[in-house]
Amino acid sequence: MRIDPPLAGDERATLASFLDYHRDTLAMKCEGLTGDQLRLRAVEPSSLSLLGLVRHLADVERAWFRIRLNGEDLPPIFFTDAAPDDDFDALDTAPAEEVFATWKAEIELARKISAETDLDALMKRPNRAGEHMSHRWILVHMIEEYARHNGHADLLRERIDGATGE
Repeated sequence: MRIDPPLAGDERATLASFLDYHRDTLAMKCEGLTGDQLRLRAVEPSSLSLLGLVRHLADVERAWFRIRLNGEDLPPIFFTDAAPDDDFDALDTAPAEEVFATWKAEIELARKISAETDLDALMKRPNRAGEHMSHRWILVHMIEEYARHNGHADLLRERIDGATGE
């Protein structure tokens, strides 16, 4: 269930609520679909699918919150350096229930780290360009990341069964 962000919350509550709203939007777009429907690709040559989006965002949650912000030494979940697009591409045998459980677990860990970290704190591990963004920047970026992919999810869901809406 999605909860609307507060209309007059403080900065942390507003950022966290908007991110959760977008996380819940993606979950809503995937509700009630079979594993095969979740694997359905957009249109050639795109490999985009709802299940691929969930896999991708599980890795995005891990990368920004656990690896970069918190400094944990972890590998990606659904891709490798040798196969950098496997979060979207390697779906044929991916059990949807396990993918969603992994995504939700990464979200919970990200929430915990975020709640314990000052908004001005810089990430402990730099990005690929050697930059150290603030926790605040990461939250805004994650909102943008989910919002963009939720637009993809809208189109994918409409293609699958005609469902439209927020």
